[in-house]
Amino acid sequence: MKTLKKQELKERIEEVLRMLEEEGETIEVTDDGEVIAHLVPTLRLQQYTQKKETSRAWSDLRELAHEIGKHWQNDVSAVDAVRDVRREP
Repeated sequence: MKTLKKQELKERIEEVLRMLEEEGETIEVTDDGEVIAHLVPTLRLQQYTQKKETSRAWSDLRELAHEIGKHWQNDVSAVDAVRDVRREP
């Protein structure tokens, strides 16, 4: 990750945008020695968001499975449970 001062960012904006777009470089922006921003390429941000959404979905499914398991009768198969819900013979 590259680090730039806020003033450098202002002076080199074209170069910084190229680094983001072409090289996929993440850039840390500082002001008075403190990090004030991270510039992240859109593709990397989308991948991160998708990863978080996928992780959240799996977590929700595990929680749902746990809840179903708490109320599941041992002698009932999944097929029988579905038939019962559908009211099939």
